[in-house]
Amino acid sequence: MKTRNKVLAWKYYLNVFNGIFLALGIMLLTFGLWLLFDRNNLFSVLFSSGENQPVSCISFMLLGAGSLITFTSAMGFIGSVQETKCLLATYMCFQVLVFVTQITMPVLVFLKKEVVHHQWNKRIDEVISEYGNKSLAEKELEWNILNAVQHNMECCGRYDVTQWEKNKNKESSTQIPCSCTKSSLKEWFCDVPRNSTYSMGCERYLDTWFENNVLILTGINISLLITQIFVIKLTMQLLRNIRKNNIWPDESDE
Repeated sequence: MKTRNKVLAWKYYLNVFNGIFLALGIMLLTFGLWLLFDRNNLFSVLFSSGENQPVSCISFMLLGAGSLITFTSAMGFIGSVQETKCLLATYMCFQVLVFVTQITMPVLVFLKKEVVHHQWNKRIDEVISEYGNKSLAEKELEWNILNAVQHNMECCGRYDVTQWEKNKNKESSTQIPCSCTKSSLKEWFCDVPRNSTYSMGCERYLDTWFENNVLILTGINISLLITQIFVIKLTMQLLRNIRKNNIWPDESDE
């Protein structure tokens, strides 16, 4: 195969894997934007304020990684199409930088997962304690999202319905949130018999949601790492063949 044909082949393979790399980077970017701006997401709303803001840290980390990947991919496409050795070499250096970043991200997620999960349960318990407090009108978004979770998942409280006994904002001790029943009333609390409420807690559903999102994020990172290994190897091959083609343009390999 002539060296020129090899260059074209390596360019094709590099652009294919670079396209996959770009798509995964956009997924990271979208994930970060979703965590940062989605006000209907209980996880984001619970952690959007207070001293600890893990969601903001995770979001900005994802946005930074996604933006770097998008920029790097654009550089790779331009360098490949124009066969610019300088751009391709810079592209490969950025790939190594992103590779190191992508290795650290799953490690941080794994190390911090239990801490975030503990804070997550603690914040849900705080929301349940504050629920219905007329002096905390700014918390109504959190309460509405909790109501949606309880109503849609047909669950009540984090661990079970008895958790609502700790809430001091009810007019009577027998009241529970209307969302813990099949009632369509748009009130914070309802007077209903205990046997007509959802008895199962929401913790199992919330934990599944949390674990699924951690798995999705980990899956994207692993896919990026695998793609980057191929991209770095293909870039090295393309640079080598471009150099050969410039030195011996008519070279043929047996």
